[in-house]
Amino acid sequence: MYGSVKDGLRAELDEIEAAGLTKRERGIHGPQSSEIEVGGREVLNFCANNYLGLANDPRIVAAAHRGLDEWGYGLASVRFICGTQELHLELERRVSEFLGYDDTILFSSCFDANGGVFEVLFGADDAIISDELNHASIIDGIRLAKAQRFRYRNRDMADLEAQLVAASGARRRVIVTDGVFSMDGYVAPLREICDLADRYEALVFVDDSHAVGFVGEHGRGTPEYGGVEGRVDITTGTFGKALGGASGGYVAARQEIVDLLRQRARPYLFSNTLAPMIVAGTIEALRLVEGSGELRLTLTANAALFRSLMDAEGFDLLPGEHPIVPVMFGDAALTARIADALLERGVYVTAFSYPVVPKGKARIRVQLSAAHSEDEIRRCVAAFVGAREAVQAAASS
Repeated sequence: MYGSVKDGLRAELDEIEAAGLTKRERGIHGPQSSEIEVGGREVLNFCANNYLGLANDPRIVAAAHRGLDEWGYGLASVRFICGTQELHLELERRVSEFLGYDDTILFSSCFDANGGVFEVLFGADDAIISDELNHASIIDGIRLAKAQRFRYRNRDMADLEAQLVAASGARRRVIVTDGVFSMDGYVAPLREICDLADRYEALVFVDDSHAVGFVGEHGRGTPEYGGVEGRVDITTGTFGKALGGASGGYVAARQEIVDLLRQRARPYLFSNTLAPMIVAGTIEALRLVEGSGELRLTLTANAALFRSLMDAEGFDLLPGEHPIVPVMFGDAALTARIADALLERGVYVTAFSYPVVPKGKARIRVQLSAAHSEDEIRRCVAAFVGAREAVQAAASS
């Protein structure tokens, strides 16, 4: 039986390769940092979500070691059986206080958090109105719900209002958006979204994975940045990016929402508890984020410097201020060649193409970190210039 299946799968893989869309994973040696070892040599790392540079912070590593020593390696259970430690309750309390919500519930990832919300809260009589560029985890979570589904054009408030009107007969309506769109670095217009939600009596859901910890004056994310704290009903996020870079996710929301998720969210009820050492390290990461804005200021300055230098060299960047900086090349195969040429010049980045981004919109998504030095940023830009010249020369020869 597998022979015919194998042939079909191999043909599909060959098509992906021929289109220049194959995604390859390179092993790195050692911890996450602004410089990493790949293939036996040190390269600059400009493709990690390590926004605040905390993924290898010695204070977080030490906290994780203490957590391992005091609380053990794992719980070997789900939360409601025997998988809840005081440490987990402490992290939920700390996230709630930091973000200003009634309560928080932990998940093994933000993908699971987004996968657990919609089926519980929205049924056949309800409507989910979702931005067209929302993360795959939101899309998959919405698919699990029996609710009516509406989609509005990215950050288009007129289209959002039209979809709210179309969903006016629903029992419950929820507007769903990424806080920051991960492929573009664009920030959702949350003030306008909340205003429309008030007008049409809708809930607001925000996935703030690419914002929590560093966006907003105190790092509380896009609700703080947009001046709508207290108006967003549900926020999801990850501990796998700015908040230490390990793993785990959460839903922070109004009390009744969290209470119901504890009773019915399937990824919560049927998945092992987050490992204690990750919880301990994340608590320390929150303490560091709450205690100082220096890392956020450094990150902002680094993003601004990279953007200005790349603009001066004539590269096509999507506009914005976020440390996600998409460098646009359009053609998937060309983008892959540029990424390979950059690695040859000591810069590790990743080419993104269809189906991760729309066809014809291939890009290299550069991600700045507070861990990057000015010299490293300038070396990265110089490598982009050299890679562009090398690929152009190869194409014309």
